[in-house]
Amino acid sequence: MTPVTAGATLAEPDVAAFRAAMGRFPTGVTLLTQGSGDETIVMTLNSLTSVSLDPMLILVSVKASGRMRPRIMNAGSFAVNVLGEAQLDLAVEFCKPDRPEGSAAMVRLGAREGVTGNAVLPAAETYVECVLDAEYTAGDHTLLIGRVVALSDGAPHPDPLLFHQGKFGRLPAAGRQGAAA
Repeated sequence: MTPVTAGATLAEPDVAAFRAAMGRFPTGVTLLTQGSGDETIVMTLNSLTSVSLDPMLILVSVKASGRMRPRIMNAGSFAVNVLGEAQLDLAVEFCKPDRPEGSAAMVRLGAREGVTGNAVLPAAETYVECVLDAEYTAGDHTLLIGRVVALSDGAPHPDPLLFHQGKFGRLPAAGRQGAAA
């Protein structure tokens, strides 16, 4: 990559420059789940977007060649569990290729089966259960649109886990709702 000055525009960005640019956008951290009990699979995910209020739709992006996409396609449902800062260890553990699956994953997460049959984490900041509404191929990923059918009321004092510039982080105390002044 050619060195550039701050604020310069790259006419032909490479993958590293694109990744660095996207890393400047902080995101939340979630665990995407499909199945429960012995059939549970889980992955760390930070590509979650609210799409529509009427109907209630969300979008997640998964690797097209990964193991999650075909499972969601076959089952027609998934759950997204928004992690709190105290769940950093789960975010790290479930982004590894050898992450726990099945009942071991359920136990590790402290999960229960949600109304869609997918693992949900009662201790998460919130969780959203969806039935698959649509899928779209986008490069090496598949965009999955989920119609929301159930959700939790959320943690009483939100403290979301964040991901920014390749590192996990948190909101400053003054920025969190419910924080003491």
